[in-house]
Amino acid sequence: MKSRLPALALVAVMLAWASSFVIIRAIAPYVSPAAMASGRLLVGAVVLVLVLAFRGGAMPRGTALWLTMAYGALWFGLYTVLVNAAEQHLDAGTTALLVNIAPIVVAVLAGAFLDEGFPPLLLVGIAVSFAGAAIIAFTGPGQRDRVGVLLAVAAALLYGISVVAQKLVLRSTDPLTATALGAVAGAVVLLPWAPTMAGELAEAPLSATIGVVYLGLVSTALAFLLWAYALANTPAGVTASASYAVPALAIVMSWLFLAEVPTPTALLGGALCLTGVAIARLRPSMFQRRPRTAARHRDDAAPALR
Repeated sequence: MKSRLPALALVAVMLAWASSFVIIRAIAPYVSPAAMASGRLLVGAVVLVLVLAFRGGAMPRGTALWLTMAYGALWFGLYTVLVNAAEQHLDAGTTALLVNIAPIVVAVLAGAFLDEGFPPLLLVGIAVSFAGAAIIAFTGPGQRDRVGVLLAVAAALLYGISVVAQKLVLRSTDPLTATALGAVAGAVVLLPWAPTMAGELAEAPLSATIGVVYLGLVSTALAFLLWAYALANTPAGVTASASYAVPALAIVMSWLFLAEVPTPTALLGGALCLTGVAIARLRPSMFQRRPRTAARHRDDAAPALR
């Protein structure tokens, strides 16, 4: 059972993050993007710091500390604002489809900074994904959709950059500490919008406050903690691939709870985005026939990996 915990953690993360797109869309009329992000991060950071104080952890130092602050500000902070703003213009499912081109960003960064190069399939995947984003941008009802597409793509860029930074931090820092400090960094960056958040929630229906608290407790504290745990105990390729499930889950949840479904062209563009991500992750070695001895060795090792 213990060997399956990272996989179960990933399932919980995908459900939590998919639901966050729906919650954000539902409360968007009542809370502005930065204010919503501020409330979410304040709740999440308080919970995570309390858990960290109870469990304990080693404070990262030097480069690891700076990277933690950086991905906290970018991913927990600015990324959240961009997603909130994108959902002022796009439905939850379309936003989720666009944000999940992030694995391509990871692959590009690996090619640029980790000497993994730029194989042809990566370049093809980039072209296909951004063709999908272009279809969503230029076949929608108007300018508002294009603004939403730009915001969602910008969020995906921050997502990809932050995943790489977090993976580096997790080489020397435990998942709880990395997540709690990241949330604190994001909350500090968004603190100037806390008064706006309090004022808007005071005038909004109770459901908006419940939504912000849910985003902080479930989509931030629980989900990012489980994500860090899974990332530390699972190959990066597996964790990145798991994110493919988020758009499908978000579309289903949006249909069930908000009666919203992406337009046919948005679905086509989104399918191209995810297809491009899948192509970019392919490697020529996947198509090469492995010797029988290698296959036997892999089968022998498989039980230890499950």
